[in-house]
Amino acid sequence: MTEANKKIVIIGGGITGLSAAYYLQKVIKEKGLPYEFQLIEATHRLGGKIQTVTRDGFTIERGPDSFLARKLPGSKLVKEVGLGDDLVHNSTGQSYVLVKENLHPMPEGAVMGVPTKISPFVTTGLFSPIGKLRAAADFVIPKTKQEGDQSLGMFFRRRLGDEVVENLIEPLLSGIYAGDIDRLSLKSTFPQFLHAEQRHRSLIVGMKKFKELQPKQAEDANAKKQGAFLTLKKGLQSLVDAIEEQLNPLAVVKGVKVEKVNRMGERYDLTLSNGKEITADAVIITSPHFAAQSMLSHYPIFEPLREMPSTSVATVAMAFPKEAVKEDINGTGFVVSRNSDYTITACTWTHKKWPHSTPDGKVLLRCYVGRAGDEAIVDQSDEEIVQVVLEDLNRIMQITEKPEFYVVTRWKKAMPQYTVGHQERLEEINQAIEEQLKGLYLAGSSYEGLGLPDCIEQGENAAKQVLKYFQAEKAEQK
Repeated sequence: MTEANKKIVIIGGGITGLSAAYYLQKVIKEKGLPYEFQLIEATHRLGGKIQTVTRDGFTIERGPDSFLARKLPGSKLVKEVGLGDDLVHNSTGQSYVLVKENLHPMPEGAVMGVPTKISPFVTTGLFSPIGKLRAAADFVIPKTKQEGDQSLGMFFRRRLGDEVVENLIEPLLSGIYAGDIDRLSLKSTFPQFLHAEQRHRSLIVGMKKFKELQPKQAEDANAKKQGAFLTLKKGLQSLVDAIEEQLNPLAVVKGVKVEKVNRMGERYDLTLSNGKEITADAVIITSPHFAAQSMLSHYPIFEPLREMPSTSVATVAMAFPKEAVKEDINGTGFVVSRNSDYTITACTWTHKKWPHSTPDGKVLLRCYVGRAGDEAIVDQSDEEIVQVVLEDLNRIMQITEKPEFYVVTRWKKAMPQYTVGHQERLEEINQAIEEQLKGLYLAGSSYEGLGLPDCIEQGENAAKQVLKYFQAEKAEQK
């Protein structure tokens, strides 16, 4: 096999696969490498969960609406494909936690629910006096001695008590993963909390020190505080379109599913849904874990992926005239405590958080339903979901009209759950791949991070690994 014949197949055209393809193509062109790649996507569009609807002057995201600014792979890729001028920070504003029938302001200084300022925590109505005293025990409780992984719930309950966990931390963290924090892995989701506790003994002290080390914005009375999130003026779909425009169109195949991946000698045979077979020297699989396991089911090393759970969720975006919302709330949105009898898990006042998304005189609300153990709502009709959401909202807001239009999006098995032991299972799989299936790589939201920058970084790293593999193989042949 000569170097000139090297072919890489990327399976899955979501943001991870697109990133892998973009960075592979970039290096191949820059260095004049004699490699070729092919991106195969089962559906008839690229971008995966990134989907933007533009209607009547509104910009509505069906999937993710933004990414963390501090995670640089996101903005780096945006700028590389020429969209740097379209980046926009979210508008900052008060966010809330809905507990029972009351909206409570998020305590100032909280880092993912962990207090770093005492006064806002003491004065909040989120917790009872007993709950606050229990949380204060964090200052004296010794650091965790348990080795190995543990659940987020176990860790935070030990440090701060049930009340703080259920009324603040759980709504925030489970909102990100749509999961059960008593099953989610601490090491695979928020290892920085464990590091802070281990270094400073107190979690509160550790997160306070962590926050003090973060870059501070210049003090300027006229400067507006920038939000922590970024998006694109024309929607995140514009990033997908910009990447696709830069890829060699002959290298992108849509509407074809890879059904089986099998190693034959030094190469891989891929069986496609259209009855064809192709071969490759390296394969990057960015499909969800259950799809990856299906393609590789004849290899026992991928069995843990079959057992990995995923949660189904739905988003509901509703457009109203401004006068339809009588009880406006000064803020950008809220999350819902499980101690509240609500179906919605969160609501974003999108017209306030992202003013560019909504025409003047209009209101755009985006609500979320579905979470681990409570997914039945996702299977109801659009009309039923909208009715349930409106009933929930009218318990805390007064909405006097039906929406001008709505966009309901269902994401079935879309939120992979990093349960306790996830990192160890992934390490075992990758070790077995290195020993048995050289040249095959897993990347994407099922493995090392759900956010867009995490997926982009995984795609870029997979591209680097393939090139490194080819270089090592070439060196062995000399």
